[in-house]
Amino acid sequence: MNGSESHDRILILDYGSQYTQLIARRIREERVFCEIHPPDRSLEWIREWDPKAIILSGGPASVYDDQVPSIDPALLEEGIPILGICYGMQLIAHLEGATVHNGQREYGRAALRVTDADDLFHGFDPEESTRIWCSHGDHVDSPPAGYHTLGSTDTLPVAAFRADDRPIFGVQFHPEVAHTVRGEEILSNFLFQVAGCRPTWTPGAFVDESVARIREQAGDHHVVCGLSGGVDSSVAATLVHRAVGDRLTCIFVDNGLLRKGERESVERTFRRHMGIRLIVVDARAEFLANLEGVTDPEEKRKRIGNTFIRVFERTADEAGDDARFLVQGTLYPDVIESVSTGGPSVTIKTHHNVGGLPEDMRFELIEPLRELFKDEVRNVGRELGLPEEFVGRHPFPGPGLGIRLLGEVVEARLNVLREADAIYLEEIRTAGLYDEIWQAFAVLLPVRSVGVMGDGRTYENVVALRAVTSRDGMTADWYPFPHDLLHRISTRIINEVSGVNRVTYDISSKPPATIEWE
Repeated sequence: MNGSESHDRILILDYGSQYTQLIARRIREERVFCEIHPPDRSLEWIREWDPKAIILSGGPASVYDDQVPSIDPALLEEGIPILGICYGMQLIAHLEGATVHNGQREYGRAALRVTDADDLFHGFDPEESTRIWCSHGDHVDSPPAGYHTLGSTDTLPVAAFRADDRPIFGVQFHPEVAHTVRGEEILSNFLFQVAGCRPTWTPGAFVDESVARIREQAGDHHVVCGLSGGVDSSVAATLVHRAVGDRLTCIFVDNGLLRKGERESVERTFRRHMGIRLIVVDARAEFLANLEGVTDPEEKRKRIGNTFIRVFERTADEAGDDARFLVQGTLYPDVIESVSTGGPSVTIKTHHNVGGLPEDMRFELIEPLRELFKDEVRNVGRELGLPEEFVGRHPFPGPGLGIRLLGEVVEARLNVLREADAIYLEEIRTAGLYDEIWQAFAVLLPVRSVGVMGDGRTYENVVALRAVTSRDGMTADWYPFPHDLLHRISTRIINEVSGVNRVTYDISSKPPATIEWE
């Protein structure tokens, strides 16, 4: 049984908006569970899923396009509260017989005047305007028959509407983005004023339900956990240990793609402080051999994922555990990015612990964090009593330095990257900035550049530095380091890491870039 079934659940139908994941985050922040699904879910599927309410996301399409993503019109007669955002509002209007006008592109801030402050705009003053964020090409000038206008702007006569006799709402703007100043309040009103949701999706409830679910799934069988020492695998291991006790064996694989000192840190912490059985496997040569000659990022991830599984299977056999289950710290963003929801969204990249596993592996997966975003994982870790040094760690990808070393993965280049990365993180910690940053790391580029060191010409490696702020990893902005700190980091890397003569800083946001380079 999925633990979320005991909570009120919001279904988000994704029409391809860049903001869909933000909608999910805002709902989770209100302690209400939600999931993102493709818009082609059948009416029968939706009834069985039993949502407390439904949100139709924005998207790039026009309702008049060929093969446009839609919904079964009968869904509007089910009595389920529905909120359409941008394209979602246009879709409701179109299905209900209104005209959707094309050609008035509007991007940026606008001032919303609320004309009906009940329900969706509960607490809003009709005498005051509210700043909202628009991003659309189509719009509605008149609400469908049986609907009335809730608010307007200077350019949108119908910026929001609702049905007279059903809890169906539409907004032409994006309440999920920070630029809409009272957007969280609008979504909260929809959840609690309109849909009557209960805010029960808490870390404590998640822990209790997960432990019960893991016990039911694992039965009396032994379980192995692929431990990396990062937040996700540490929280997953602790949850499973609470459920099955000594039947859990954690396997830490030194794949040769770890940060400096990572292996020693994990051994020390888990053996001394966590009381969990830990087996450390040195598989550096095996991983590097399997990556020889590989430069494609997707192929790297798949080979790393396959090798992990083979090492786990072999190690479990040697330990005599006859383990049936493998624990992984897969998160909801991993699932979203790795496997397209089936709608207009596309697969961004394969995470080795989602799309890179061999089809013939013998383990069944236990993925207790698969429903969670990163900040929710951290809160669950605190609920479990994990030390802050683990809970507050920056994310580290399963493929490790293998996807931060662009091009072929070879030992000599890994050593260069490992040393540069260690200096970078040391300086960030010394400056007291580590906790302000979501993720920071060095990347070794597959290019060399000309430089001058001493009186001689050099032709050496280029290191790129990446640091971002984020709430959940789905969107991110680059971190504005003080220039003197960047200068100090660059100087140290060039002077202390043999083979580097140039350091750059990545100032790309996500989107359009991803956080990791591969």
